[in-house]
Amino acid sequence: MAAAKAKKVMECLGRGIRSWIDRMLVAKLWDMDCDAANGSGVIAMALDLSWGIVVWGWMITVKETNRKSSSRPNYSVNVKMVMRRVDLRSDTVTKPTETMRAAMASAEVDDDVLGYDPTAARLEMEMARIMGKEAALFVPSGTMANLICVLTHCQIRGSEVILGDYSHIHIYENGGISTIGGVHPRTVKNNEDGTMDIDLIEAAIRDPAFEICYPTTRLICLENSHAHSGGRCLSVEYTDKVGDLAKKHGLKLHIDGARIFNASVALGVPVHRLVQAADSVTACLSKGLGAPVGTVIAGSRSFIAKAKILRKTLGGGMRQVGILCAAATVALEENVSKLEGDHKKAKILAEGLNEIKGLKVDMASVETNIVYFDILEGSNITETHLCKVLEAHGVLTLPEGPFKLRLVVHHQISESDVQYTLSCIQKAVTGFVDENRGK
Repeated sequence: MAAAKAKKVMECLGRGIRSWIDRMLVAKLWDMDCDAANGSGVIAMALDLSWGIVVWGWMITVKETNRKSSSRPNYSVNVKMVMRRVDLRSDTVTKPTETMRAAMASAEVDDDVLGYDPTAARLEMEMARIMGKEAALFVPSGTMANLICVLTHCQIRGSEVILGDYSHIHIYENGGISTIGGVHPRTVKNNEDGTMDIDLIEAAIRDPAFEICYPTTRLICLENSHAHSGGRCLSVEYTDKVGDLAKKHGLKLHIDGARIFNASVALGVPVHRLVQAADSVTACLSKGLGAPVGTVIAGSRSFIAKAKILRKTLGGGMRQVGILCAAATVALEENVSKLEGDHKKAKILAEGLNEIKGLKVDMASVETNIVYFDILEGSNITETHLCKVLEAHGVLTLPEGPFKLRLVVHHQISESDVQYTLSCIQKAVTGFVDENRGK
């Protein structure tokens, strides 16, 4: 483009000079009187000369600018690198697909609080079928869904629920079961695979004979897959045993199935079979499945009727909610089949991290789409610094604790993104170590 501009400038300058010479010849300044020479021809000549000088200066300026630009470093590669975005903070960060947006725009809607939104009703019926339950209910979030389920099972304040000490309900949901519902949590140690020992669960059940002092145990909660354990899956055999234990003692079983579809795909077991023993189950549609909003509760018809009242009480009743349910329906139809690929990419990521000196991944824990890795002692880099370095290169992660990071793969992460992430982490760790050795 610069060459083309320069060519035009030269042509314009040439025309100006030629015009000036022609005028000089016509006026025959060398033969004419000074009076004649000072007429209109000389004025035109002067104007043409001035224009030629201006154009000539413009040409020199363009040429000099191009020369300086060509001598500067080319930052285009670096800018492109920083502009790349690989978001591994969670599978909740996905953006709605074009299909989801189109479905939202054309969704058939009505007032769902009054029970008339057809799109919401279709989604709830389909989720009830998938989970093998009588009915289902769409709610805004997984936290609200778990809270509704616990409070529906434990309608008497002071009731007690048995759950894992590293369960999502206990750690990451603001203590809502206690602050809002007056439900007392009784924790049992989570094993590395996310399970709780059956005998420890049974030992935690309060003796009804001493209810004068004890709270009354009414509920057991499981989480599948188990987020804090790296997305590990609870087997159907284990879940059935916990269900049998609950029935033995007249208790209810709730499953926090935020990533139940990931567990189903990883285990090769249908969702309805995984949650068969449960009295209630939640399934988040905005995690692995990539919907923008929403979780579904499933259970008996009487349970869902009570849950719907609590949803309204907690502010979760929404009117034309079919707009959100339309996107969730697309997620259910299109993205379940992508989960297996997410799990494979998570394993590739974990294996690559294990090959980087100074980092360690427990490969046995990588069953679904979550990868935890530790920064080993002597690496001279903290999780906070590593996160900042990665962010500067467009890779977003979350620190999980001292010298520990969590990465979560989802359907908008490609194999190329995985390799790019590994390259960035390799350079960040190696570069920081070399920098410290030089000091």
